[in-house]
Amino acid sequence: MNIFLGGFYVLCILCAILFFYTRSKTQAVTDAGFQQFQRTYMIVYLLAMAGDWLQGPHVYALYASYGMTTHQIEILFVAGFGSSMIVGTVVGSFADKYGRRNNCILYGILYGAACITKHFNNFWVLMIGRLLGGTATSILYSAFESWLVFEHNKRGYDSELLGNIFSHAILGNSLVAITAGIVAQYFADMFGFVAPFDVSLTVLMLMCGLVVCTWPENYGDKTIHIGQSMQNAVQAIKSDYKVLCLGLIQSLFEGSMYVFVLEWTPALTPPTPISPPHTARDLLDTEEHTPTIPHGHIFAGFMVSIMIGSSLFKLLSKCTTPESFMRPVLFVSALTLATPILFPGNQLIIFIAFLVFEVCVGLFWPSMSTMRGKYVPEETRATVMNFFRIPLNFIVVLILLQNLKMSVIFSCCVVFLILATVFQHWLYHIQVLENCGEYLYTEVDAVIKVIKDKKS
Repeated sequence: MNIFLGGFYVLCILCAILFFYTRSKTQAVTDAGFQQFQRTYMIVYLLAMAGDWLQGPHVYALYASYGMTTHQIEILFVAGFGSSMIVGTVVGSFADKYGRRNNCILYGILYGAACITKHFNNFWVLMIGRLLGGTATSILYSAFESWLVFEHNKRGYDSELLGNIFSHAILGNSLVAITAGIVAQYFADMFGFVAPFDVSLTVLMLMCGLVVCTWPENYGDKTIHIGQSMQNAVQAIKSDYKVLCLGLIQSLFEGSMYVFVLEWTPALTPPTPISPPHTARDLLDTEEHTPTIPHGHIFAGFMVSIMIGSSLFKLLSKCTTPESFMRPVLFVSALTLATPILFPGNQLIIFIAFLVFEVCVGLFWPSMSTMRGKYVPEETRATVMNFFRIPLNFIVVLILLQNLKMSVIFSCCVVFLILATVFQHWLYHIQVLENCGEYLYTEVDAVIKVIKDKKS
């Protein structure tokens, strides 16, 4: 049994233990209305994520099967991130004015159209698909959360329950990712590389139908123009350091995470034999013994690690706030991505470090969603969230275009994550000062009231 498969089994056992322990330590929610609300959101959200996950494993393989060169494929990938950075920001801001539910439906339409373009062996048609997909991705990571936060607050549910929904969403997302990978592989084997995109299109159509039938509409400030909404979002980021910190933390961490997605395979692949072949037989032996890694087992291990992180979020949230515990989490994530630099070629150490990084990812997502729910202004929530994605996508595009060495790339990620740790500590410091100020104001107000009562 290789270390990757063994690690997957150990993680599954640990995840199951932690899941049941978490359930025993957290109070069950008995509110039937809240349970129905959570279920309604989770079904739609997980279908939306399934539509995304079904496409991921075979995008590169499909382009290669069409005879695209490596350079052309790189351009297509850069176009996807670029459209998410530019077009997605504008389209995502439509959510605040024209409705978050409508924006979620638009996500399904755009991503579904991107799936259709995969049937055409034409670079420019595929380019359109990447532009549509990149725009849809921006909506996926803003409109759904914006709709949830507004509806949760509108219905008067406890603010702590919002963190539970985000934790369950990350847990479910990991399960969906593993399942989607298996389903995509099955259909690709049976019907070719384009088949998973047809399955994704079907799932996205189902998601749109459920949104129409089960979700009410909500808005940010629908009385202002899109341009004004974007100006207000910029002003909110400039005037509130908490929002600014959140944006910088998200961009630095998720930028590093997306780069990690592109680089974990070469980091875990053992080096090829150094000695050059001298004969044709030597060349054949070298090709037959070229080191490979079980991508499926590793990916499944990463997803289970994220599930472990989502369970840890529940436990930590009972003891302290995300503003506090995310400081060591971000610092640990920086240490994990330093292992390919410090221990190059050491497969075991790097693999364990990458698993820990994915646990940090599982903690990061619900924590960031919870903090955004507290600090990002409601009237421009989706717009602000899409502004956060501009530097994120810029980081990924910049690194993709530079053709840097792997050690340099991971060094950049480490620097980004250390900076994210610094901004997280700044956010925590601001929160502590504000809490102290509120406490002093309350105490002073109470003293003044006592003095007035005595005088009267």
